[in-house]
Amino acid sequence: MQLLIHRGTKEIGGTCVELTTNKSRIIVDLGIPLVSDRKDQPFDSKVLEGKSVKQLLNLGVLPAVTGLYAGDDPGVDAVYISHSHLDHYGLLRYVHPDIPIFLSEGARELIGVSDTFTPHRTGKLNARIVGNGKKIKVAGFEITAFLVDHSAFDALALLIEADGSRVFYSGDFRGHGRKSALFRMMVDAPPKNIDCLLMEGSMLGRGEQTYKDEIAVEKGIKEVLDSKSNIAFLFASSQNIDRLVSAYKACRKTGTTFVIDLYTAFILHRLGASTKSLPQFNWPNVRVKFFKFHADKIAEAGHEKLLYLFNQQKIELEEINRTKEKVLMILRDNSLFPRVVGHIHPIKGAQIIYSMWDGYLTDKFQGYCREKGIELKHIHTSGHAIPKDLKAFAKSLNPKVLVPIHTFHSEQYEEMFDNVKVLEDGELWEVPV
Repeated sequence: MQLLIHRGTKEIGGTCVELTTNKSRIIVDLGIPLVSDRKDQPFDSKVLEGKSVKQLLNLGVLPAVTGLYAGDDPGVDAVYISHSHLDHYGLLRYVHPDIPIFLSEGARELIGVSDTFTPHRTGKLNARIVGNGKKIKVAGFEITAFLVDHSAFDALALLIEADGSRVFYSGDFRGHGRKSALFRMMVDAPPKNIDCLLMEGSMLGRGEQTYKDEIAVEKGIKEVLDSKSNIAFLFASSQNIDRLVSAYKACRKTGTTFVIDLYTAFILHRLGASTKSLPQFNWPNVRVKFFKFHADKIAEAGHEKLLYLFNQQKIELEEINRTKEKVLMILRDNSLFPRVVGHIHPIKGAQIIYSMWDGYLTDKFQGYCREKGIELKHIHTSGHAIPKDLKAFAKSLNPKVLVPIHTFHSEQYEEMFDNVKVLEDGELWEVPV
């Protein structure tokens, strides 16, 4: 088996891995880059607008994989997607429609939700659902999926077997979320005889986390809700299901109303069809704020009946203002936030629980908060494994070779682990047997 990392050996995001035998080829992940070619600037997704596959290949945005894209003769047997973050699936819309896309049920649902609300649409997928622990044969490969703890719901790691070699792709994972038992299970009973471990290292080069795990985040949110005297806003991704659960649990413990928007209600409703443990719009302490943009998107997607359903728990800004001392409202740094702030009187003394990566926080927004007298409180834990857990993971799987991926600090692997092989993007490498 041969391995080629098209993108990801020296950066976080845009991951794309090709695995080849004499008879077959598969791709693992096909994500949008997070950074530009300069590496010090965010990738501008507007680059994708109006561009053909050929143009995006010439720009280096699309990985140079022959037989993968629409308009070419299909020469790839399958694409596997580890989870529903754009830096792992965001270029799927360019894949030839005859090529099957393997992914988890939760990932398919969340990609569909993103298509409903965002301009960057993946479109119809030739989707095949992958179950935890299930081995699937694809051409000359046998691939087993393992559910992992990550900030993306239903994220997978993959064991890929072919030509007598066994490659384990970690995907994005951690050991400190609400599904940390999955990490412990993997470390306690790992797959054996791994020839190559492709392991992410997103947290390398970053400092210590103030909030060590999701339970600490829940406790931090509760402390804010216990002590606040004005409205609190939660800035978090609505697709970070662990974070929504933490916020909901803190609200229940403090008698606080958790105000979610239609986007969040829609996500929880779609995922709630397969699991009964996620908070829903009609659970105690939950209300739904309608915004026209979200309502229009849901209606355009043909889900008008859900608007009537969610309307049962609808809350207006006047009531939010009247009960603001007992409200936690999910919002983000977009045009909706100033509109809501304009209805809260007084706004001074309000708090934002900033529960996202600090890199998203702009100077402009921080200045706006200072001007309004809104206090920012950073309560967040990463979706990625800390160095201690990376070491435990690598030691347990005990691969013949460990290959860095999804990291800006591949040079640190050789300091931390044995048998490291640092590859370059585009370098073809023979997996040991």
